[in-house]
Amino acid sequence: MALPTLSIAGLGKTYAGRGNPVEALCGVNLDVGHNEFVALVGTSGCGKSTLLSIAAGLEAQTDGRIEIDGQPIVAPGRDRGVVFQSYTLLPWLTALGNVEFALIAAGKSSADARTIAYEHLKLVGLTNFARAYPQQLSGGMKQRVAIARALSYRPQILLMDEPFGALDALTRHHMQELLTRIWERDRTTVLFITHDVEEAVYLADRVAVMSNRPGRVKEIIRIDLPRPRRYEMLGTLRFQELQKQVLDCIRAESIEAEGLAEVLG
Repeated sequence: MALPTLSIAGLGKTYAGRGNPVEALCGVNLDVGHNEFVALVGTSGCGKSTLLSIAAGLEAQTDGRIEIDGQPIVAPGRDRGVVFQSYTLLPWLTALGNVEFALIAAGKSSADARTIAYEHLKLVGLTNFARAYPQQLSGGMKQRVAIARALSYRPQILLMDEPFGALDALTRHHMQELLTRIWERDRTTVLFITHDVEEAVYLADRVAVMSNRPGRVKEIIRIDLPRPRRYEMLGTLRFQELQKQVLDCIRAESIEAEGLAEVLG
């Protein structure tokens, strides 16, 4: 694997509240290589979103280190594009305006921002909705604008936290296919969080499975499916084998977390 774009070593996060401290992450080790797509999966509450928030610079770790190209992450930065499950568009701006806003904040001139924004709306198939406001767009369209915005200023890494989790099944599949085509064209480094194992196997080069809280990377599974990925692959024997391998790893953690080992054993 190429030298890592994102390097995480011994990462820990403890939340100190009024009661007992809550250890969300402990000893997380993970490298995401240049132009690699890594999906992060695990049981609910295992710290996936906490890890992504630290990578985004939205909160700080308690222990360990996290770096992009050897530089510590200490705050949000334009080297990272972030797409969340919630639709984080500015409601008073059009689809075009939302993408332009990010570009102007990144230092582009108004003219350049408009050109680049149109290019990226075309990339996600939304040029006919450039003048539409968020309330006039479907959920899938809003996420396409969010992806266009995140990609428009060419971040070193794209961080995605359940970006398709709120979408219906058909729209979700369409968005997975769209993201795959965009990634295979541009090869942006991606760290992608999902609860959907099928989605993780379909999209990723590697799937990292996290343990129960405090979260750590329990196992990394290489996805050796050929690219370009196509939806028809979901019915192949190899896809199903990989999906079962990931599911078995998560299931073991889920059974342990719920204390069902004796009942199901």
